Amino acid sequence: MQRRHFLLTASTGTLFAASGAANAQMQTPWDWTAENGPASFLKVDTAPLENEFEKYPRCPYCGMVRQQWSHTRHLIVYDDDTVDGTCSLHCAAISLSINMDRGPKTIYAGDAGAEAEFKPLADTAEMAYVIDPAKPGTMTATSKWAYGDAAKAEAAAAGAEGARVVGFDDALRAAFADMAEDTIRIRARRAERKARAASGD
Repeated sequence: MQRRHFLLTASTGTLFAASGAANAQMQTPWDWTAENGPASFLKVDTAPLENEFEKYPRCPYCGMVRQQWSHTRHLIVYDDDTVDGTCSLHCAAISLSINMDRGPKTIYAGDAGAEAEFKPLADTAEMAYVIDPAKPGTMTATSKWAYGDAAKAEAAAAGAEGARVVGFDDALRAAFADMAEDTIRIRARRAERKARAASGD
C-alpha cells in the first residue's frame, strides 16, 4: 500500500471513529432536559402521596404554600417517577409544558367537593372540573376546580352563570388559553405589592 493511501485511510478511519464516539456520548433531548432543563430539580419519589405537604410544601413556580390551597393543588407523577407539586392547574400546566419529554403517569388534584379541611387528592382521570368565569381561582381569573364526585361538580356549575363541567384535558386547554392574561395580571399585582412594600405603605 502506498504511504499516501495508507495515511488517508488511517486518518479517515480515525475521523469516523471519533465521530462515532461523539455520537455515542451525545444525549437525546429528553435525557438532556431531564438533567439540565428548567425542571431538573424534580426528584424521584415512589410514594408521592405520603407526607405530601412536607415533601412539596410550596409550588415551585409561584411560591405559594400548597396546603393553603389544598382545594386547587395538583401533584404530577411523571413516568420516570419524578414528582412535581403545584398550587393549581395553572402551575401544573407550566410543569407539563417544560417537561415535554416526561410523560405524566398520574396527575392528582385536590377534591374541591370534599368535606375535609385539607382536601384529599384524587386521580384527575376520574374527576370533573368546573370552569367558572364568575369566580376567580388560584393563579387565574377563571376558577378551574376539580371534583371527585361528578354530581357535586354538576351542582356547583348549575348555580353559576356561564360555568361548565369538563374533563381534565379541556380544563388544561382552558388553563393554557388563560395563561397570557393570568400571567400579565399576576405580574402586575406582584409589582404593585413590591412597590407598596418599598414605599412603606
